[in-house]
Amino acid sequence: MALPHRPDAPELPDFTMLKRLARDQLIYLLEQLPGKKDLFIEADLMSPLDRIANVSILKQHEVDKLYKVENKPALSSSEQLCFLVRPRIKNMRYIASLVNADKLAGRTRKYKVIFSPQKEGDQRWINTVAQALHLLSTLYGPFPNCYGIGRCAKMSYELWRKLEEEEDGETKGRRPEIGHIFLLDRDMDFVTALCSQVVYEGLVDDTFRIKCGSVDFGPEVTSSDKSLKVLLNAEDKVFNEIRNEHFSNVFGFLSQKARNLQAQYDRRRGMDIKQMKNFVSQELKGLKQEHRLLSLRRFLLKSMRGDIGACESIMKKKTKQDFQELIKTEHALLEGFNIRESTSYIEEHIDRQVSPIESLRLMCLLSITENGLIPKDYRSLKTQYLQSYGPEHLLTFSNLRRAGLLTEQAPGDALTAVESKVSKLVTDKAAGKITDAFSSLAKRSNFRAISKKLNLIPRVDGEYDLKVPRDMAYVFSGAYVPLSCRIIEQVLERRSWQGLDEVVRLLNCSEFAFTDMTKEDKASSESLRLILVVFLGGCTFSEISALRFLGREKGYRFIFLTTAVTNSARLMEAMSEVKA
Repeated sequence: MALPHRPDAPELPDFTMLKRLARDQLIYLLEQLPGKKDLFIEADLMSPLDRIANVSILKQHEVDKLYKVENKPALSSSEQLCFLVRPRIKNMRYIASLVNADKLAGRTRKYKVIFSPQKEGDQRWINTVAQALHLLSTLYGPFPNCYGIGRCAKMSYELWRKLEEEEDGETKGRRPEIGHIFLLDRDMDFVTALCSQVVYEGLVDDTFRIKCGSVDFGPEVTSSDKSLKVLLNAEDKVFNEIRNEHFSNVFGFLSQKARNLQAQYDRRRGMDIKQMKNFVSQELKGLKQEHRLLSLRRFLLKSMRGDIGACESIMKKKTKQDFQELIKTEHALLEGFNIRESTSYIEEHIDRQVSPIESLRLMCLLSITENGLIPKDYRSLKTQYLQSYGPEHLLTFSNLRRAGLLTEQAPGDALTAVESKVSKLVTDKAAGKITDAFSSLAKRSNFRAISKKLNLIPRVDGEYDLKVPRDMAYVFSGAYVPLSCRIIEQVLERRSWQGLDEVVRLLNCSEFAFTDMTKEDKASSESLRLILVVFLGGCTFSEISALRFLGREKGYRFIFLTTAVTNSARLMEAMSEVKA
């Protein structure tokens, strides 16, 4: 099952101080409103808040009652109201309605608004990322090697460097604890985010949505009248062993675990009274908890694979279309085979009204892997989609086109042949400028060329062995190595972007790929194997699993910082003008 890190892999820094700092900052903000107060919290901030400060801590700092920010009148009788929200228009309207209601009633109260970064749908989080990097360098020393690719990565980097220059004395003389940092834009690799996830943690996220390190299973899953919230982290030993595994390997592992648990239960037979007392007081509770979670995971895995029909609400998500046929179509798109058959599959998907989000995802995957849709296919798929799901989705197509996710091939795309001829007649530098000019005429993903340059589609003789994977492609059943992860692997080998100029050009990031190697002489060999990866615009569990695999192979330890954990559904929902 899950392989441990190599014996020479470095230890992680102590990140518990980050939690303490976040809690202290929250307390500081709350205490700026002295005395008893009621706290209004946006619903999706409740779980993150609970991770840094529970109710008892809030009570210690004079928070009397907690309320959810909802579209209904507040019943608070407190003279002081504090709001913890994201900077969204609907939240500001809600707060304004409370203030105006108090004015009409002739009531005077004190109000305080604490904003949490948006991190979705805009670029306001660039400053937040820069501040976070500055904090990390202050706590754990400077980063000797910094690599970045993408427009937002460059902006975050430059803003971070300004903060470092303003407070240069804070890290001077510190020995680095983290040797490398990567800043990657999500739009550099949309393909990975659009693929179905088949590692266990990714599959759970695709099916049930993991939020802030936990997942809520409703009564239809727990087979009771109650919901169950399960925390998913390394403290759960079973989950930690299976989280990065391909789902086809997990069921056998869980079955073996169940047999081992049963063997532990069977030890009760033949125990005397003293032994039984010790068993009940020391082991039984833990065994029951482990057995409950193990049974739940086996049930979930069966449901997600479609092996049983016991849980109809889950099954609907996977059996409205044949999951294996879906994966087969995705692999064909990645490899560039059977494009007509794949297009027909997408049309059938739309006509059967399987899911507006799933249909959009497949159309975007087809578009990116084919460098845009030919005009006839673009018009046909768009018309079928709007007829099937409604004309209110029209603006969504505009959003997708601007993001480069769903585009129509234009006459400018034919210039690729001209580019190749021109590049033979001029220097590489001049060819690069000409290519950049051509790229500005029609945004293309160049996925096929990039895939070939970086060997993203492994060539395997025989069947790919998912039990003993040979490379990062296992996270997509051996069909595809995540582009973002391959780039990190290649840059680490070269310690720069040197030799990847053509890849950077094809990614349309010539002006936004950078390397900063100013402090490597201060770094120890151990810190140089600790790597911080910053995903701007979201990271998938598949990418995390792939980089963990690379770390085990090469002796690295990866640390992940991201503006959001994302998947194909979240990506499409962010682009959609029609909210569920």
